[in-house]
Amino acid sequence: MERNRSTGPLQGIVVVELGHSVAAPYAGQVLGDLGAEVIKIEKPAGDDARHWGPPFLDGVAATFQALNRAKRSVVVNLRDPAQLQGLKDFIVARADVVLQNMRPGNTDKLGLGAAALRELKPELVYCNMGAFGAHGPLADKPGYDPLMQAFGGIMSVVGEPDRPSVRVGPSIIDQGTAMWAALGIVAALLQRKDTGEGAVVDVSLFETAVAWMTMQCAQYAGSGELPRKAGSGQAGIVPYRAYETADGELVVAAGNNTLFERLAKVLGHPEWPQDERFVDNPTRVANASALYALIEPEMKRRTSAEWVELLEEAGVPCAPVQNVAEMLDHPQTAALGIVQEVAGSSAPLVGLPISFNGKRPQPQGASPALGAHTELLAPFIAGSRQAANDS
Repeated sequence: MERNRSTGPLQGIVVVELGHSVAAPYAGQVLGDLGAEVIKIEKPAGDDARHWGPPFLDGVAATFQALNRAKRSVVVNLRDPAQLQGLKDFIVARADVVLQNMRPGNTDKLGLGAAALRELKPELVYCNMGAFGAHGPLADKPGYDPLMQAFGGIMSVVGEPDRPSVRVGPSIIDQGTAMWAALGIVAALLQRKDTGEGAVVDVSLFETAVAWMTMQCAQYAGSGELPRKAGSGQAGIVPYRAYETADGELVVAAGNNTLFERLAKVLGHPEWPQDERFVDNPTRVANASALYALIEPEMKRRTSAEWVELLEEAGVPCAPVQNVAEMLDHPQTAALGIVQEVAGSSAPLVGLPISFNGKRPQPQGASPALGAHTELLAPFIAGSRQAANDS
């Protein structure tokens, strides 16, 4: 795959991705969609995510295709001194950014860490994507999305009360960390324009998990009570959750007194807002079980579509619980153009959730075949060998 010429805001920026699995590859893809040239360094067997299937798409795991478009794949055996030196020389010669999520300590052992490379190239922006963060007793331990959803407290508030903890399905820690990495890199590049100096950007899976618990941490600080599982609801707001309907599930978000009055009227019970148990949000939170016991049987009387029509007419926010196919087929998804055709891919892929002047960045091509662009490193490896021979 030859990458199309980019016209994005990061055009001209070269990113070397020492990444695997989800977090670093997704960050690299974000930067690539924004216009950077992303060179993915892979071991001879390739990124493990290439094999995370079924399902497979165009010969590799669908997961890999979702995280690695618009990149160039360069295979490097980091145990080969000549190849390792060639990679270092390539970074010094061409890279603006190095992005890595290798096991803690590995880059330093290889001479690919931030200190070693920025000594050779001070203007380099170097992003470490760790598991537990750069400091502390767990800094040298590896980690993965489900471990951080558990360790970061997220799983303690996900699921139904009195049921086992469950993981949020999407990889919110990996992809969230990728988002912070991309934001940090762009900020460092912006600062470099003024100072000429690069920077070391540190993000981690655990810090992302803690950040996603912002509201729950504040609730705990304010009450001294541990946040609990709320199913489809939201702690501190009632009524604000999903209900079974005659043919599915519908989320209704009546998050203030006016909306609750409208909901009660649509449900045929305009007297509910005058009930002393439900007169305001604090009383509704205290008596949530009683209120939900009244709402639930009413919601089962109609289909989701019928309720959507009635509630939207009354100005009450609501949404059916859609599966992936329903979401992809919805006219709103189509209108936004966020699912994009990608050159070289037999299936459309989800693009960036951001637009510039009303235009969404266009994918610059499908994920690369393993080692398709290894020749980019050849001159540097040859030069390293020649230098070694001369010495």
